[in-house]
Amino acid sequence: MLKQAKSRLLELLKDKALKKGEVGLSSGRKSNYYIDGKLVTLDPEGAYLVAKIIIELIRGEQIDGIGGLTIGADPIVSATAAVSYAESFPIPAFIVRNGPKKHGMMKFIEGPIKKNSNVVIVDDVVTTGGSIFKAIEEVEKEGCKVVKVIAIVDRLEGAKERFAEKGYAFVSIFTKEDLELF
Repeated sequence: MLKQAKSRLLELLKDKALKKGEVGLSSGRKSNYYIDGKLVTLDPEGAYLVAKIIIELIRGEQIDGIGGLTIGADPIVSATAAVSYAESFPIPAFIVRNGPKKHGMMKFIEGPIKKNSNVVIVDDVVTTGGSIFKAIEEVEKEGCKVVKVIAIVDRLEGAKERFAEKGYAFVSIFTKEDLELF
């Protein structure tokens, strides 16, 4: 099943998310292609496939939550939480805001995250890992341990090395090479 899911997800990424032409990235870098992961993670089939694959990547591990920085992680964590429940491996989701909420409880993190939780941080596409590091910083302030970092696509522009330097286990489902972008 995992091989089929990855194959179909790769087709969806190529068909729906890959845009060619010069663009600016959140890292501040320029690129001659853009991967709009939300076009896949907000698609019913894409969301399901991403969730199934992520569940297989973490099955058997003690995971108390899955989250990441809004907005790239939002559909990923929501789909994963729903599918994990259906598979009798329930994983609560949480979302890390770009800044604390300005009213109410003024939380930086939304969702049922607790101190001493083992968490997975996800994102759709990574370049240097800046968005993921922002999420990591906030969950670690809450006393959580990041046990794995998962991205759908690694652009192969330094994120993997930065995660390794800081001691974070990183897995990408695909790299730019899988999308035939070299």
